[in-house]
Amino acid sequence: MQCLLFPGQGVQRKGMGAELFSRHPEATALADDVLGYSIEELCLRDPERRLRDTRYAQPAVFFVNALLGVERAAGHPAPDFLAGHSLGEYNALVAAGVLDLADGLRLVRRRAELMSGITGGGMSAVQGVPAAFVRRALAETGLTKVFVANFNADTQTTIAGDRAELAVAGKAIAALPGSRVVPINVSGPFHTPLMAPAEAEFRTVLADFTFRPAATPVVSSVTGGLFDGPDLLARQLSAPVEWVAAVKTLRAAGVTGFDEVHGQTLTSLVNKIH
Repeated sequence: MQCLLFPGQGVQRKGMGAELFSRHPEATALADDVLGYSIEELCLRDPERRLRDTRYAQPAVFFVNALLGVERAAGHPAPDFLAGHSLGEYNALVAAGVLDLADGLRLVRRRAELMSGITGGGMSAVQGVPAAFVRRALAETGLTKVFVANFNADTQTTIAGDRAELAVAGKAIAALPGSRVVPINVSGPFHTPLMAPAEAEFRTVLADFTFRPAATPVVSSVTGGLFDGPDLLARQLSAPVEWVAAVKTLRAAGVTGFDEVHGQTLTSLVNKIH
């Protein structure tokens, strides 16, 4: 069985989506209308360097993912499962027919606005050591505002939290043999309890949208189980990304092949999960 994967924030770059926009003029016009600016100009030229801003990066990644997903569907057999990493889960839901493109874009736009409203935090990637070692190091520091935010692979996690405490935690984890800690260029403590205010507000936003049954099963990156309703999208803001659990669920269901739109970020992570 096959699973199609959609990456999340972090894959954005100036020039992404070249040639896609001209091939999908109606969808591009729809995106411009929903967002209130030119998605093509943002992705291809980024004159104001907005792609580094969460408010713009998330809609841009979502829309390019969506167009790539449409083109892939036209030339390949339908996948047996769909999954996305954090933001990418919205693309999986659109591909599964749970949301239409316009509603997905509206939700992503509001999600990005709310997430960018929580400031004073940051994130760092941790490579080379198991998540259990990272958790133990955080516990031993006694810090209360730093958390594991992403369980990406067996020896690849992300920590996030208060910016000052994150620096202390990074030094403690960097002292572990084989570990490497790399700051990520974001302004918020995404996927941690510090995002609770944004989660609460986003929950009210989700209440105004209709979610249809999935035509293709979607595995959630919040629980690692099947997507079962919009509550998971609210929880996604303050809960860690359980990518390892999602991949293990897919493999247990019989998935042996993973295909990815928009790069190889997730494919690389899948190969590091055993």
